[in-house]
Amino acid sequence: MPFERATQDYLRHIAIERGLSQHTLSAYRRDLVTFGEWVGTQPVIDSAGADRAGGAAVLDDVGRLARADLAGFVQHLATKPEGPLAPRSVARMLSSVRSFSAFAAAEGWLPLDPGASVRPPKAPMRLPKAISVHDMERLLGAVVGDEPAQLRDRALLELLYATGARVSEAVGLSVDDVTTLAGIDDAADDTGDGTDVSVVRVTGKGNKQRIVPLGSYARAAVDAYLVRARPVFAARGPGTPALFLGARGARLSRQSAWLVIQAAAERAGLAAHVSPHTFRHSFATHLLEGGADVRVVQELLGHASVATTQIYTLVTADMLRDVYQTAHPRARR
Repeated sequence: MPFERATQDYLRHIAIERGLSQHTLSAYRRDLVTFGEWVGTQPVIDSAGADRAGGAAVLDDVGRLARADLAGFVQHLATKPEGPLAPRSVARMLSSVRSFSAFAAAEGWLPLDPGASVRPPKAPMRLPKAISVHDMERLLGAVVGDEPAQLRDRALLELLYATGARVSEAVGLSVDDVTTLAGIDDAADDTGDGTDVSVVRVTGKGNKQRIVPLGSYARAAVDAYLVRARPVFAARGPGTPALFLGARGARLSRQSAWLVIQAAAERAGLAAHVSPHTFRHSFATHLLEGGADVRVVQELLGHASVATTQIYTLVTADMLRDVYQTAHPRARR
């Protein structure tokens, strides 16, 4: 099986089976092209002991890939003279190649999966960078005014902080994704009626959906945008169900949303501390600081594993330690 054809089959497979976005598929494709080009230049001894000179041999027959190819690729990425990649970047690229090699073995193109025993370099733990509640208030308060763009930008920022959605998830929302769930009657409540809850239906990685509550501040900002601003943008475009629209009436792009965040951060004097994930990191950190259960936060963030969410508990523990060491009279000598 030619490498290029095998790659195309694999990408079609994961697009259907895993429902990956075009952005994610493009990343997989780039990783595999990089791997294939590198392997094609390497004189490697294959599993049968034959000298496989660099060139078309590897690319023409994916069945001759060996563990040494994947292990050598990892070494190359981590040490290449033009600039070694960080451990996390190496791990991401290896993940793409290992997933492909597992698929190739499952299809019978390889007798065994050569990537099964190849491990990525260990990356140092990086704690998510959240900003304080006070700084978040400054950031949200940096967008004021009644112009359509200002109303949209305020709604976007409020929704990001209220839901912990990724920027790509927020710009992917449709108007119908913001809704209200009827409250559930509580027998212990002598009023006899429940409270309606505003929610957002967020579509995350792998097209997995989750329902996230929308707080009153965010709902008010979104409502103001829907009534007073979105119709202005929509009149300029061909018509789209997208919640957040750009100047020409089309769905707001991820890049444009990031420019909105950057502009607000600069006005708030926080440009050096804000990244595209700041709202998501701060959402999780502030919930845990407020006493939320880590598994609830896991569901709200859409993490497949609670282990991914637990890194935020290290952030709050770090903050607690700093406060203790600063404030307690016997915390230090």
